[in-house]
Amino acid sequence: MWTTVDGPLGTLLLTADEDGALTSLSVPGQRGGRSPGPAPRRAEEPFRAAREQLGAYFAGELTAFSLPLRPAGTEFRHRVWDALDAVPYGATTTYGRIAAEIGASRAAVRAVGGAIGANPLLVVRPCHRVIGADGSLTGYAGGLDRKTRLLALEGALPGD
Repeated sequence: MWTTVDGPLGTLLLTADEDGALTSLSVPGQRGGRSPGPAPRRAEEPFRAAREQLGAYFAGELTAFSLPLRPAGTEFRHRVWDALDAVPYGATTTYGRIAAEIGASRAAVRAVGGAIGANPLLVVRPCHRVIGADGSLTGYAGGLDRKTRLLALEGALPGD
């Protein structure tokens, strides 16, 4: 199932499985963004909570999402994505800290970065809160402009 939600980042594409759990949230032009699939079924009702929570988040009224999520990925990627969920609203972390959180070696930081870059649930799973060790805004599948906008919304721009 899929739907779209208009917002300050453009028209978001949301997909869900047959149980209504979100499987992806993509922004226009996203590197590696999802598509509805080969036999899509547009639906609105299964996305009601996501639509409401995204609206509240973009209005600055919601700091944590509470939605059923079921993205496809390896066990390693799921460990990384779960670590993203622990990064609080208004805070940032680094790739190295995420690697340490999941018990990965220092050498695994590149793999952690790959898993973060493959996050299929932009905004909801806060990969935008991950920055470079030097405080720089590093890659974001939705584009650095959107990453900057999300961090500004949360009051978490480095150097502020």
